[in-house]
Amino acid sequence: MSRACVDEMIQTLGEGDVVAVAGGTTLAALAAAVYPHARLSNVTFVPARGGLGEDVELQANTISADLAKQAEANYRLLHVPDQLSETAYDSLIEEPGIRELLQLIRHPRMVIHSVGDALSMATRRGSTEEHLKGLKTKSAQSEAFGYYFDHHGKIVHKERTIGLQLSDLNEEQMVITVAGGASKAKAIASYMTHRPSDLLITDEAAAKAVLDTLEEDL
Repeated sequence: MSRACVDEMIQTLGEGDVVAVAGGTTLAALAAAVYPHARLSNVTFVPARGGLGEDVELQANTISADLAKQAEANYRLLHVPDQLSETAYDSLIEEPGIRELLQLIRHPRMVIHSVGDALSMATRRGSTEEHLKGLKTKSAQSEAFGYYFDHHGKIVHKERTIGLQLSDLNEEQMVITVAGGASKAKAIASYMTHRPSDLLITDEAAAKAVLDTLEEDL
């Protein structure tokens, strides 16, 4: 999957393009697979969101920097947590440096992200038992960009996050979803029902399981 994503980056990106990258184990593997190429040398990698409070190796900041170093490209970092109080959020987005960086993050040429199981992602965020129970009650199936979706692709919850929002995605960006493994099938089907990406990169096990999941819903 990582090699396929790197090939797509090389074919699509060019001088001065910005790539917004999410966090997680799948994207960390991508960072290890990229290599120097003329079409990537003047690309800038930015984190799609702030930190989740998880292992630093899996945070979008770290992955953006690793991608840039491996590709011998450029990067910018967003030194803020992903989840903020309303007061902190309103204050931070008025900071000139943060505001300028958010312009890059919210208007990239390419977005690369994965999709997670809703409850697993909520747990990674340190959610309370009450919040987890609420997600279960709403039948939350998947998470991407701080949004939680049920199996119909309906948004059932949104975290207050700083970084890329679903509303920022439009026809100007190429959105690549990278997710594999049969265990992620329901999450992939849930998110892709809400918003099909320009490109889904997955593996055979996940693809077959996604088809089974969609057939069950018919």
